[in-house]
Amino acid sequence: MIVSAYAAPSATEPLAPTTVERRDPGPHDVQIHIEYAGICHSDIHTARSEWGPARYPLVPGHEIAGVVTAVGADVTKFEVGDRVGVGCFVDSCRECAACRAGEEQYCERGMIGTYNAVGRDGEPTQGGYSTHIVVDEKYVCRIPEGIDLAEAAPLLCAGITLYSPLKHWNAGPGKRVAIIGLGGLGHMGVKIAHALGAEVTVLSQSLKKMEDGLRLGADHYYATSDPDTFKTLRGKFDLIVNTVSANLDMHQYFSLLAIDGTLVEVGLPEHPVPVNVFDLCRNRRSFAGSMIGGIAQTQEMLDFCAEHGLGAEIEVIAADRINEAYERVIASDVRYRFVIDTATLPAVAQ
Repeated sequence: MIVSAYAAPSATEPLAPTTVERRDPGPHDVQIHIEYAGICHSDIHTARSEWGPARYPLVPGHEIAGVVTAVGADVTKFEVGDRVGVGCFVDSCRECAACRAGEEQYCERGMIGTYNAVGRDGEPTQGGYSTHIVVDEKYVCRIPEGIDLAEAAPLLCAGITLYSPLKHWNAGPGKRVAIIGLGGLGHMGVKIAHALGAEVTVLSQSLKKMEDGLRLGADHYYATSDPDTFKTLRGKFDLIVNTVSANLDMHQYFSLLAIDGTLVEVGLPEHPVPVNVFDLCRNRRSFAGSMIGGIAQTQEMLDFCAEHGLGAEIEVIAADRINEAYERVIASDVRYRFVIDTATLPAVAQ
Protein backbone atom coordinates (compact mmCIF):
# COMPACT_ATOMS: atom_id res chain seq x y z
CA MET A 1 0.00 0.00 0.00
CA ILE A 2 1.35 3.42 -1.00
CA VAL A 3 0.66 6.05 1.67
CA SER A 4 1.29 9.74 2.12
CA ALA A 5 4.13 10.85 4.39
CA TYR A 6 6.57 13.63 5.26
CA ALA A 7 10.25 12.74 5.01
CA ALA A 8 13.70 14.25 5.47
CA PRO A 9 15.52 13.87 2.11
CA SER A 10 18.90 14.46 3.76
CA ALA A 11 20.48 15.82 6.93
CA THR A 12 20.43 19.38 5.60
CA GLU A 13 17.15 19.65 3.69
CA PRO A 14 13.72 20.43 5.17
CA LEU A 15 11.15 17.68 5.46
CA ALA A 16 8.89 17.44 2.43
CA PRO A 17 5.80 15.52 1.26
CA THR A 18 6.47 12.07 -0.17
CA THR A 19 5.01 8.59 -0.28
CA VAL A 20 6.13 5.33 1.33
CA GLU A 21 5.10 1.76 0.75
CA ARG A 22 3.63 -0.23 3.63
CA ARG A 23 3.60 -4.01 3.55
CA ASP A 24 0.35 -5.93 3.38
CA PRO A 25 -0.64 -7.19 6.83
CA GLY A 26 0.87 -10.59 7.61
CA PRO A 27 -0.80 -13.16 9.87
CA HIS A 28 0.16 -11.32 13.07
CA ASP A 29 0.13 -7.75 11.73
CA VAL A 30 -2.14 -4.82 12.51
CA GLN A 31 -2.71 -2.12 9.91
CA ILE A 32 -3.24 1.25 11.55
CA HIS A 33 -4.68 4.46 10.15
CA ILE A 34 -2.53 7.06 11.92
CA GLU A 35 -4.57 10.02 13.12
CA TYR A 36 -1.92 11.83 15.15
CA ALA A 37 1.87 11.71 15.41
CA GLY A 38 3.83 13.55 18.08
CA ILE A 39 7.06 15.39 17.33
CA CYS A 40 9.86 14.28 19.65
CA HIS A 41 13.24 16.04 19.84
CA SER A 42 14.69 12.64 18.93
CA ASP A 43 13.02 13.01 15.53
CA ILE A 44 14.99 16.19 14.92
CA HIS A 45 18.32 14.74 16.07
CA THR A 46 17.81 11.71 13.84
CA ALA A 47 16.53 13.59 10.80
CA ARG A 48 19.62 15.82 10.94
CA SER A 49 22.04 12.91 11.51
CA GLU A 50 23.08 14.41 14.84
CA TRP A 51 23.14 10.96 16.46
CA GLY A 52 24.98 9.28 13.61
CA PRO A 53 24.21 8.77 9.91
CA ALA A 54 20.51 8.31 9.14
CA ARG A 55 18.89 6.30 6.35
CA TYR A 56 17.36 8.70 3.82
CA PRO A 57 14.72 9.43 2.82
CA LEU A 58 13.65 9.27 6.47
CA VAL A 59 10.08 9.41 7.77
CA PRO A 60 10.36 10.21 11.51
CA GLY A 61 7.72 9.71 14.18
CA HIS A 62 7.47 7.29 17.11
CA GLU A 63 4.54 8.80 18.99
CA ILE A 64 1.71 7.28 16.99
CA ALA A 65 -2.01 7.18 17.75
CA GLY A 66 -4.63 5.84 15.39
CA VAL A 67 -7.31 3.29 14.59
CA VAL A 68 -7.00 -0.30 13.37
CA THR A 69 -8.16 -0.68 9.77
CA ALA A 70 -7.15 -4.31 9.08
CA VAL A 71 -5.78 -7.29 11.00
CA GLY A 72 -3.93 -10.44 9.98
CA ALA A 73 -5.60 -13.84 10.12
CA ASP A 74 -3.92 -14.83 13.39
CA VAL A 75 -4.25 -11.53 15.29
CA THR A 76 -5.93 -12.01 18.67
CA LYS A 77 -5.33 -8.71 20.53
CA PHE A 78 -7.06 -6.24 18.22
CA GLU A 79 -10.03 -5.76 15.94
CA VAL A 80 -10.85 -3.28 13.21
CA GLY A 81 -11.91 0.00 14.84
CA ASP A 82 -9.76 -0.34 17.96
CA ARG A 83 -7.88 2.77 19.15
CA VAL A 84 -4.19 1.92 19.29
CA GLY A 85 -0.71 3.37 19.68
CA VAL A 86 2.81 2.57 18.53
CA GLY A 87 5.90 3.87 20.28
CA CYS A 88 9.64 3.87 19.75
CA PHE A 89 10.10 0.33 18.46
CA VAL A 90 8.20 -2.11 16.28
CA ASP A 91 10.08 -5.36 16.90
CA SER A 92 12.86 -7.04 18.87
CA CYS A 93 14.54 -10.43 18.92
CA ARG A 94 11.83 -11.86 21.24
CA GLU A 95 14.29 -14.46 22.54
CA CYS A 96 16.85 -12.77 24.79
CA ALA A 97 16.47 -12.39 28.56
CA ALA A 98 15.33 -8.78 28.23
CA CYS A 99 12.62 -9.60 25.69
CA ARG A 100 11.40 -12.57 27.69
CA ALA A 101 11.17 -10.31 30.75
CA GLY A 102 9.03 -7.77 28.88
CA GLU A 103 11.88 -5.26 28.67
CA GLU A 104 12.08 -5.27 24.88
CA GLN A 105 13.61 -1.79 24.84
CA TYR A 106 16.78 -3.39 26.21
CA CYS A 107 16.81 -6.24 23.66
CA GLU A 108 20.30 -7.74 23.65
CA ARG A 109 20.33 -7.81 19.84
CA GLY A 110 18.89 -4.32 19.62
CA MET A 111 15.26 -3.30 19.32
CA ILE A 112 14.02 -2.42 15.83
CA GLY A 113 13.17 1.26 15.87
CA THR A 114 9.93 2.58 14.45
CA TYR A 115 12.04 4.55 12.00
CA ASN A 116 15.68 4.68 10.86
CA ALA A 117 16.10 0.94 11.40
CA VAL A 118 15.86 -2.21 9.30
CA GLY A 119 12.93 -4.55 9.84
CA ARG A 120 12.84 -8.34 9.72
CA ASP A 121 11.98 -8.08 6.02
CA GLY A 122 15.23 -6.25 5.33
CA GLU A 123 13.43 -3.02 4.49
CA PRO A 124 14.03 0.34 6.23
CA THR A 125 11.43 1.20 8.85
CA GLN A 126 9.54 4.45 8.35
CA GLY A 127 7.71 6.25 11.13
CA GLY A 128 4.53 8.01 12.03
CA TYR A 129 4.64 11.17 9.93
CA SER A 130 2.40 9.24 7.54
CA THR A 131 -1.20 8.12 7.15
CA HIS A 132 -0.77 4.38 7.80
CA ILE A 133 1.63 1.90 9.37
CA VAL A 134 1.68 -1.90 9.67
CA VAL A 135 3.06 -3.38 12.91
CA ASP A 136 3.14 -6.80 14.54
CA GLU A 137 0.40 -6.95 17.18
CA LYS A 138 2.96 -7.71 19.91
CA TYR A 139 4.32 -4.17 19.54
CA VAL A 140 1.00 -2.33 19.47
CA CYS A 141 -0.77 -0.93 22.56
CA ARG A 142 -4.44 -0.23 23.15
CA ILE A 143 -5.36 3.39 23.85
CA PRO A 144 -8.18 3.48 26.43
CA GLU A 145 -11.30 5.51 25.67
CA GLY A 146 -10.47 7.86 28.54
CA ILE A 147 -7.66 9.58 26.59
CA ASP A 148 -8.07 11.87 23.59
CA LEU A 149 -6.10 10.39 20.67
CA ALA A 150 -4.17 13.59 20.02
CA GLU A 151 -3.16 13.87 23.69
CA ALA A 152 -2.32 10.15 23.77
CA ALA A 153 0.22 10.25 20.93
CA PRO A 154 3.09 11.77 22.99
CA LEU A 155 2.47 9.26 25.77
CA LEU A 156 3.97 6.57 23.51
CA CYS A 157 7.41 8.16 24.04
CA ALA A 158 7.31 11.06 26.51
CA GLY A 159 4.79 9.34 28.77
CA ILE A 160 6.53 5.99 29.05
CA THR A 161 9.99 7.60 29.25
CA LEU A 162 8.93 9.19 32.56
CA TYR A 163 6.54 6.53 33.82
CA SER A 164 9.16 3.78 33.66
CA PRO A 165 11.78 5.31 36.00
CA LEU A 166 9.14 6.73 38.33
CA LYS A 167 7.71 3.25 38.77
CA HIS A 168 11.07 1.48 38.90
CA TRP A 169 12.37 3.77 41.65
CA ASN A 170 9.07 3.61 43.54
CA ALA A 171 7.82 7.16 43.27
CA GLY A 172 4.71 7.38 45.43
CA PRO A 173 3.37 8.54 48.79
CA GLY A 174 6.15 9.59 51.12
CA LYS A 175 8.71 9.96 48.31
CA ARG A 176 10.22 13.31 47.41
CA VAL A 177 10.70 13.52 43.65
CA ALA A 178 12.31 16.25 41.58
CA ILE A 179 11.90 16.65 37.83
CA ILE A 180 14.66 18.61 36.09
CA GLY A 181 13.16 20.53 33.19
CA LEU A 182 9.54 21.29 32.34
CA GLY A 183 9.43 20.46 28.65
CA GLY A 184 7.95 17.70 26.51
CA LEU A 185 9.29 15.03 28.85
CA GLY A 186 9.30 16.93 32.12
CA HIS A 187 5.68 18.04 32.04
CA MET A 188 4.60 14.39 31.81
CA GLY A 189 6.95 13.54 34.67
CA VAL A 190 5.22 16.10 36.87
CA LYS A 191 1.75 14.81 35.97
CA ILE A 192 2.64 11.15 36.50
CA ALA A 193 4.66 11.64 39.71
CA HIS A 194 1.80 13.68 41.17
CA ALA A 195 -0.75 11.02 40.20
CA LEU A 196 1.47 8.38 41.83
CA GLY A 197 1.22 10.34 45.09
CA ALA A 198 4.77 11.67 45.37
CA GLU A 199 5.75 15.12 46.61
CA VAL A 200 6.86 16.75 43.36
CA THR A 201 9.36 19.56 42.80
CA VAL A 202 10.26 21.09 39.45
CA LEU A 203 13.84 22.25 38.96
CA SER A 204 13.85 24.62 36.00
CA GLN A 205 16.36 27.16 34.76
CA SER A 206 13.95 30.00 35.50
CA LEU A 207 10.51 30.58 37.01
CA LYS A 208 8.90 31.34 33.62
CA LYS A 209 6.81 28.16 33.66
CA MET A 210 6.10 28.10 37.38
CA GLU A 211 2.37 28.67 36.97
CA ASP A 212 2.20 25.75 34.52
CA GLY A 213 4.26 23.51 36.77
CA LEU A 214 2.01 24.04 39.76
CA ARG A 215 -1.09 23.58 37.59
CA LEU A 216 0.25 20.28 36.28
CA GLY A 217 0.76 18.90 39.79
CA ALA A 218 4.06 20.19 41.19
CA ASP A 219 4.11 21.01 44.90
CA HIS A 220 7.22 23.19 44.62
CA TYR A 221 9.07 25.00 41.83
CA TYR A 222 12.64 26.31 41.96
CA ALA A 223 14.92 28.14 39.55
CA THR A 224 18.30 26.44 39.14
CA SER A 225 19.79 29.75 38.00
CA ASP A 226 19.44 30.90 41.62
CA PRO A 227 22.45 29.61 43.63
CA ASP A 228 20.34 29.58 46.78
CA THR A 229 18.24 26.77 45.28
CA PHE A 230 21.04 24.27 45.77
CA LYS A 231 21.57 25.39 49.35
CA THR A 232 17.87 25.27 50.20
CA LEU A 233 17.31 21.81 48.68
CA ARG A 234 20.51 20.08 49.76
CA GLY A 235 19.86 16.43 50.64
CA LYS A 236 16.12 16.73 50.03
CA PHE A 237 15.19 14.25 47.29
CA ASP A 238 14.76 10.50 47.15
CA LEU A 239 14.59 10.56 43.35
CA ILE A 240 15.59 13.09 40.72
CA VAL A 241 14.72 12.52 37.06
CA ASN A 242 16.70 14.64 34.62
CA THR A 243 14.78 15.26 31.40
CA VAL A 244 17.03 17.88 29.82
CA SER A 245 19.64 17.15 27.17
CA ALA A 246 22.07 19.88 28.22
CA ASN A 247 25.26 18.99 30.08
CA LEU A 248 24.63 19.99 33.70
CA ASP A 249 26.96 20.42 36.66
CA MET A 250 26.23 17.04 38.20
CA HIS A 251 28.04 17.93 41.42
CA GLN A 252 25.29 20.45 42.16
CA TYR A 253 22.47 18.02 41.44
CA PHE A 254 23.98 15.08 43.33
CA SER A 255 24.09 17.34 46.38
CA LEU A 256 20.29 17.43 46.31
CA LEU A 257 19.96 13.69 46.90
CA ALA A 258 19.08 12.26 50.29
CA ILE A 259 20.72 9.11 51.66
CA ASP A 260 20.15 6.30 49.14
CA GLY A 261 18.74 8.81 46.67
CA THR A 262 18.99 8.23 42.91
CA LEU A 263 19.42 10.61 40.00
CA VAL A 264 18.11 9.11 36.75
CA GLU A 265 19.01 10.40 33.30
CA VAL A 266 16.36 10.21 30.58
CA GLY A 267 17.61 13.18 28.57
CA LEU A 268 20.57 12.58 26.26
CA PRO A 269 23.34 15.20 26.61
CA GLU A 270 25.41 15.96 23.55
CA HIS A 271 28.71 15.36 25.39
CA PRO A 272 29.86 12.74 27.95
CA VAL A 273 28.83 13.52 31.52
CA PRO A 274 31.74 13.83 33.97
CA VAL A 275 31.01 12.33 37.39
CA ASN A 276 32.99 12.66 40.61
CA VAL A 277 32.72 9.32 42.40
CA PHE A 278 33.04 11.05 45.77
CA ASP A 279 29.68 12.71 45.07
CA LEU A 280 28.11 9.26 44.82
CA CYS A 281 29.86 7.79 47.84
CA ARG A 282 28.50 10.57 50.02
CA ASN A 283 25.00 9.59 51.13
CA ARG A 284 25.24 6.31 49.18
CA ARG A 285 23.81 7.99 46.12
CA SER A 286 23.11 6.30 42.80
CA PHE A 287 23.39 7.62 39.25
CA ALA A 288 21.32 5.71 36.70
CA GLY A 289 19.80 5.82 33.25
CA SER A 290 16.46 4.72 31.86
CA MET A 291 15.14 4.27 28.32
CA ILE A 292 11.42 4.26 27.46
CA GLY A 293 9.71 1.03 28.61
CA GLY A 294 8.60 -2.39 27.43
CA ILE A 295 5.30 -3.06 25.70
CA ALA A 296 3.56 -4.36 28.83
CA GLN A 297 4.66 -1.36 30.88
CA THR A 298 3.65 1.01 28.07
CA GLN A 299 0.16 -0.48 28.19
CA GLU A 300 0.20 -0.13 31.98
CA MET A 301 1.16 3.53 31.56
CA LEU A 302 -1.67 4.18 29.11
CA ASP A 303 -4.18 2.54 31.44
CA PHE A 304 -2.81 4.57 34.37
CA CYS A 305 -3.08 7.81 32.41
CA ALA A 306 -6.66 7.02 31.41
CA GLU A 307 -7.57 6.20 35.01
CA HIS A 308 -6.14 9.52 36.22
CA GLY A 309 -7.25 11.66 33.29
CA LEU A 310 -3.72 12.37 32.11
CA GLY A 311 -2.77 13.37 28.58
CA ALA A 312 0.04 15.40 27.09
CA GLU A 313 -0.22 19.18 26.83
CA ILE A 314 -0.22 19.62 23.07
CA GLU A 315 -0.34 21.99 20.12
CA VAL A 316 -1.88 20.27 17.10
CA ILE A 317 -0.38 21.34 13.77
CA ALA A 318 -0.89 20.68 10.08
CA ALA A 319 1.76 18.68 8.26
CA ASP A 320 2.99 21.70 6.33
CA ARG A 321 4.13 23.23 9.62
CA ILE A 322 6.50 20.39 10.57
CA ASN A 323 9.65 22.30 9.64
CA GLU A 324 8.47 25.36 11.56
CA ALA A 325 7.70 23.12 14.52
CA TYR A 326 11.23 21.67 14.41
CA GLU A 327 12.70 25.15 14.78
CA ARG A 328 10.30 25.97 17.60
CA VAL A 329 11.22 22.76 19.46
CA ILE A 330 14.89 23.70 19.25
CA ALA A 331 14.01 27.17 20.58
CA SER A 332 11.92 25.60 23.41
CA ASP A 333 8.92 27.43 21.99
CA VAL A 334 6.24 24.81 22.60
CA ARG A 335 4.04 23.95 25.57
CA TYR A 336 4.61 21.11 25.58
CA ARG A 337 4.43 18.78 22.58
CA PHE A 338 3.62 19.32 18.91
CA VAL A 339 1.26 16.75 17.43
CA ILE A 340 0.74 16.39 13.68
CA ASP A 341 -2.81 15.95 12.41
CA THR A 342 -2.12 13.40 9.68
CA ALA A 343 -5.40 14.23 7.96
CA THR A 344 -3.51 17.27 6.64
CA LEU A 345 -0.97 15.17 4.75
CA PRO A 346 -1.28 15.53 0.97
CA ALA A 347 -3.50 12.91 -0.63
CA VAL A 348 -1.81 10.14 -2.58
CA ALA A 349 -2.52 10.40 -6.30
CA GLN A 350 -4.69 7.53 -7.46
